[in-house]
Formats: sequence, C-alpha cells, structure tokens
Amino acid sequence: MIRMFGRYLILMGEVFRKPEKGNIFRKQLIVEFQSLGVESLGIIAIISVFMGAVVAIQTAYNIDTPLIPLTMVGFTTRQSVVLEFSPTIISLILAGKVGSRIASEIGTMRVTEQIDALQTMGVNAANFLIFPKITACLLLNPFLIVISMFLGIFGGWLACITTQMVSSQDYIIGVRYWFESYTIFYALIKTVVFAYIISSVSAFFGYYISGGAIEVGTASTKAVVYSSILIIIFNLILTQLLLT
Repeated sequence: MIRMFGRYLILMGEVFRKPEKGNIFRKQLIVEFQSLGVESLGIIAIISVFMGAVVAIQTAYNIDTPLIPLTMVGFTTRQSVVLEFSPTIISLILAGKVGSRIASEIGTMRVTEQIDALQTMGVNAANFLIFPKITACLLLNPFLIVISMFLGIFGGWLACITTQMVSSQDYIIGVRYWFESYTIFYALIKTVVFAYIISSVSAFFGYYISGGAIEVGTASTKAVVYSSILIIIFNLILTQLLLT
C-alpha cells in the first residue's frame, strides 16, 4: 500500500504540470466533457428521479401520527437528496461508469504501447492523457450533482401527487422549510473531492498496468472498487469536518 501510494503521488506530480500546448489541452477537455459528463446525464436523471420518489414515499408511509405534519415529507426528501443521496450515491454511480471508462481507456493505451510511443516522442503522457480527464470531472461533476438534486426533489413531488399520499402544497412547503444554503455548499465540496478521487484513482490503475486484455479488465475493476471505498471513507471524514 505504501509503494502504491508513492507511485500515485509520483504520477500526480507528472499530471499537474502546465500543458505543453494549450490549444490541444482545450480540445481534449471538450472531448472529455462529452464522454465523461454529458453521456452520464441519462443514467443520473433516471436514478435521481426514482431515488427522490422512493425517499418521499417511504417518508410519507412512516408518518403514522397526526403530530408530525405532512410537510416533513418535502423537508426530509430535500435534506436526504441534497446532503447524501445526490453527492454520494451519484458519485458512486459515476465511479462505476466514468471510473471504469478512464481506467480501461488509459489501460488499453498502455498495453498497446501508445503511452510508450508518446514518451518516446518526448510528450508528458501523464499530463496529456490524465490532466484533461481530472479537469473535466472537477468542473462538470458539480453541475451533474446539482441537476441530480433538482430531479431528486422533483421525483419526490411527482410521487406524492401521483400516489396522493401528500398534497402538492404540503410537499412544496416542506421543501422550502428551514432551507440553509450551506447544505448546497457542503454537497458541492464533497462532489469536488469525489470527482478528484474517481478520475485520479481510475487513471492511476489504468496507467500502471502491464499485460493484455485481462489486465485491462482487472484494472477497471480495481479502479471502481478503490474509488468506491475512498468515496465512502472521505464521505465520513468530510461530514465530520463540515457538519460538526
């Protein structure tokens, strides 16, 4: 583990350098926006809507006393989606989708000796291949999470009016009740940290593999597993630091 962490730090030292050609970096960044961010919108939208709907229905089902107002359904849905479900669960989904893609893409370039060819030509392969991916994740993931928050709350509202368990007015009042903008800030801080973990850890496992197609699949699996574990660990750490 110490050796692995040392290699990770060395790799990040090569990654975070000024790109040799800014125009090439910007073009590659646009490509990464499309492949790592825009193409993930569909699965994020579907999961967020149904996730918010499930939270709202479960909350309404468990309110079995008139002492608790039905507005708590909207409040609970908002807090659950904003504080935990969107930043953490969606990041875990992205670790599986985006992380495996990054690891397999860079790993394939390694086993086909494309990275060796770049290094032979004097190109900083780590900076050229990994830096645009990390930058794209850091810039785009917060927007994806904000969209997930909106769709999650919307999914809760849709479930309430469809099942008629809670009126639209009660749900909206609950969503607006006792709102603190700091919760959004907290969620976005977590999102940025998770985005860096997903992109850098996945790139690390793809960059240092050797072998063939089987090793590429193994690297993709390791990237998802390690990214998910680190997301859960840092979720606890950031929650302890920012909410207590």
